[in-house]
Amino acid sequence: MNTRLMAMIRKEFIHIIRDPGTFITMLVFPVIYVLLFAPIAGATVSDVPTAVYDGDQTAQSRQLLDAYRASGYFSFTQYAQSEPAIEAMLGRGTVQVGIIIPSGYGANLLRGGDAQVSVLIDGSNPTVGTGAFAAAQSIGQALGAQIKQQAAGSTAANPVGIDIRPRVLYNPDLNPMSFIVPGMVALILGLMTTQFTAASIVKEREQGTIEQLVVTPIKSWELNLGKVVPYVFISFINLVEILVVGVVGFGVPFRGSLPLLLVAAALYVLTTLGVGIFISANARTNQESQQLSDLFTLPSFFLSGVLFPVEAMPGPLQAISYFVPARYIVIIFRSIMLKGVGLEALSTPMIVLVVACVVVIVGASLSFKKRLE
Repeated sequence: MNTRLMAMIRKEFIHIIRDPGTFITMLVFPVIYVLLFAPIAGATVSDVPTAVYDGDQTAQSRQLLDAYRASGYFSFTQYAQSEPAIEAMLGRGTVQVGIIIPSGYGANLLRGGDAQVSVLIDGSNPTVGTGAFAAAQSIGQALGAQIKQQAAGSTAANPVGIDIRPRVLYNPDLNPMSFIVPGMVALILGLMTTQFTAASIVKEREQGTIEQLVVTPIKSWELNLGKVVPYVFISFINLVEILVVGVVGFGVPFRGSLPLLLVAAALYVLTTLGVGIFISANARTNQESQQLSDLFTLPSFFLSGVLFPVEAMPGPLQAISYFVPARYIVIIFRSIMLKGVGLEALSTPMIVLVVACVVVIVGASLSFKKRLE
C-alpha cells in the first residue's frame, strides 16, 4: 500500500475535522438542499386564496360555489359585496382569484339558457394563473354537463349551460418572464449586498488591517457605515441595470411608481447589508463568511417565491417563508411592476421590511461592536 498516499489522505481528513465550519457545511448543506428543493419541486398548487361575489344568492349559485370549493384548488378566503371590491383585493394581493356570480344566474339556468360567470385571475403568477384558468373552466363545464343531464335525462352531446368567462389581469399572456424577472431583481440585489459586504470586512480581518482601523479615532458605527455605503451605491446601479434589461430586453411591464420601488429596495438593501455585517462579525475567514452567506441566501432563493409559487409549497415551508425578508421584497417588486399598485396596497410587506431592517441593523451593529471590543 502506498504509505505516502495514505498519509496524505489521513492529513486531509484531520484538516477537515479540525475545521468544524467546513465539516458541518459538507454534512448539513446537502440535507438542507433536499429538504427545501424536493418538496417544492414536487408540489402542486392547491387552496388558492379566492374571493367570491355571489350576486344571485340562490341554490344554483351555491351549487356552483360548492363545486369550486370541493375541487381543492380554490380556497374561499374573502367574500365581497361587489366586483370592484374583488378587483381591489386582487390588486392588494389578498387573493389570487375572484369568482363573480351575477344576479339572475339561477333564473337563467332554470329557463334552460346559458348562465355567465366571471372569474378574475391574478396573472402575475403564471403557474397559479394557468392552473386557475383551466380549473375554473373545467369545473364549470363539468357542472354544466351535470345540469344538462339532469334536465334532459340523458347524456347531452354538447353540454353547456354554465358559461365560465375567465379574465387574466396584470399579465394577460401569462408570460413567465413577467413572473421571474421582478423576483430575480430582488434576489440578485440581496445576494450581491450580503456576500460582498461580509467578504469585504472579513478580508480586512484576514489581512490584519481591521486592527489598524480599530486603534484610530473612528467609531464603530462610522466604520460600519464607511464599509457599506459603497455597496449601497453599487447595489442601486445593479438595480437600474437589471430593471433596464428586464423591461427592455424581456418586455416586462413597469406600471407602478419608481420612487416607491426604490424606497422598498433601500429597505431590503439595508436589511441584507445588516446580514452581511452580522456574518462578518462571526466569521473568521472568507470561506466561513461564504458558508454563512449561503445559509441566508439559500432560504431566500427557495422560499421567497422567486421561481416556485409560495402557494405550491408544503405548509411548514410556507410558515417558514414568513420569516424570509426576500419574500416581501419579491411581492413588492411584482406588485409595483405588474399591477401598478401604490403604498396603500403594499402597506403590510413594507411594514415587515421596515421592522426586519431595524432588527437586523441593530443586531448586526451590536454584534460587530462586541467583536471589535
